[in-house]
Amino acid sequence: MNAISKEPERHEIEALLPWHAAGTLSRRDADRVEQALAGDRELARRYDLVREELAETIHLNETLGAPSARAMEKLFAAIDAEEARAPRRQRPFDLGSRVSEFLSKLTPRALAWSATAAVAAILVQAAVIATVMALLPSCALRLKPRRMTSPISLAPIRPPWSRDR
Repeated sequence: MNAISKEPERHEIEALLPWHAAGTLSRRDADRVEQALAGDRELARRYDLVREELAETIHLNETLGAPSARAMEKLFAAIDAEEARAPRRQRPFDLGSRVSEFLSKLTPRALAWSATAAVAAILVQAAVIATVMALLPSCALRLKPRRMTSPISLAPIRPPWSRDR
């Protein structure tokens, strides 16, 4: 039973070997790997293979070298020629992208203050409209009630707000 419970842990430790060889593990994980390496010769052998592979990869990358200055100049010349060949298209006025671009430049704090100011402005407008509607009844929309008929009896039905009872 002990070997069964150790097997998943061994696979987990084995998966951490490349990161341990590169030195990128946390202190806790590095200690776990070191303890497992001290107690398991097969795991230590695999760790040696991982370190050899890492060293070979680093050596290969270092021997590849950087591209020459001539290659860089040729690349930049090709990029400049591509830009010269492709004429810039004038896009139609796009309000959505302009607003999006403007808002993306704002810091989160500035955006929050702007949103707060917009909400305050909307509330002030609503209060002004409600006050004007209450003080000037002639501005209010008045609907004249009319008689309604029931679809079943076709007899006229008076609405409850009508005055002629």
